[in-house]
Amino acid sequence: MAVFEPSDMTVLVDTNVRFDLAESTCLPVRMGELADPAELADVPLGYGTVRGDAGLRELIAGSTGVEPGQVLVTVGAIEAMFLLAQAVCGPGDRVLLLTPCFPPARTVPAGLGARIDTVPLSFDEGYRLPIERVTAALRPETRLVSLASPQNPSGVRFTDGELRALVDAVHDRAPGAVVLVDETYRESTYGKMAKPPSIATLAPSVITCSSVSKAHGAPGLRLGWLTTTDPALYDRLREAKFQTTISCSRVDEFLAARVLGRSGEILAARASFLEGALAELVRWAEKQRVEIVVPDGGPMCCLRLPASVDVAAFHRRLASLETRVAPGAWFGSEDRVVRAGFGHLGADDFRKALDHVADALAFASASASSASASSAFVSSARTSV
Repeated sequence: MAVFEPSDMTVLVDTNVRFDLAESTCLPVRMGELADPAELADVPLGYGTVRGDAGLRELIAGSTGVEPGQVLVTVGAIEAMFLLAQAVCGPGDRVLLLTPCFPPARTVPAGLGARIDTVPLSFDEGYRLPIERVTAALRPETRLVSLASPQNPSGVRFTDGELRALVDAVHDRAPGAVVLVDETYRESTYGKMAKPPSIATLAPSVITCSSVSKAHGAPGLRLGWLTTTDPALYDRLREAKFQTTISCSRVDEFLAARVLGRSGEILAARASFLEGALAELVRWAEKQRVEIVVPDGGPMCCLRLPASVDVAAFHRRLASLETRVAPGAWFGSEDRVVRAGFGHLGADDFRKALDHVADALAFASASASSASASSAFVSSARTSV
């Protein structure tokens, strides 16, 4: 029986706060930007196809470099990850994760009975891919290697050379494994930065997944996809989708096609906004003496709180200010590392949120100093007695 670990990350969708820096999506697209009521009234509410709307798959294929028949539309990228895990992992199989990571990348295969091996990425090393450690962790029983690029929570993008080296290592040491590259943040860029290409066609063992949730700012559509150039694996995944969800919502597919049809315009506006927000966050971090790994893409990055900060007091203070950042524990990281999103809030609210984080840092530093002084006093008193 599959048993999935509870996730603290559910508060992101179950509990709202006024100044949410824990989110990793961009400013939301509005329904009125995509279709007028008359167009929506004409969308039939019958079943869609298992593969997904043909026009939508053509748009996805054009962005990823695969054929439309190599695209499977899913209920968000999270369903793509689930379908792949259940297709290739069984009890006792091994899964290799690069951590920190999106929690379901771990909990889904673990819930299916797979044994999880991890290769931690380091804040101090800028979350670069440690190919020697990855190679050493691969085993003949490894069935799935899972990573994201840009990486979640850091926003660090792996180079083509790093990814090729990874795929080659998997081919040599775990020939029965597939490599899942979560490209959810690939199209989320800054300023005039060129959109990096997908690696969907790098090798038959490579599967990619993505969605309209993050870069395009449309998580409410619950529309994602996976790509595979392996026909046999595609058929297994298509059958698994039929057995679980049959098809995606026709309304979501219609609107997602509108989003991707206007992708250039939508992404350019968000890239301009993210460029300014990231620059402001970097200046803020320098002023507050907070360490930051500057991301390569995506509306989020990793910050490391000063050692002087009482981390629990920091989060309590933020909560009292109707503000939050994403704790490192969500992703399997150290307590002092947090994920900060800079694409979800408007400019004024973003500045207020950063002011609240600065307030919480000062409060938590004072709390830590007070606790240290109190402990020293008690120790001194005991020594005197």
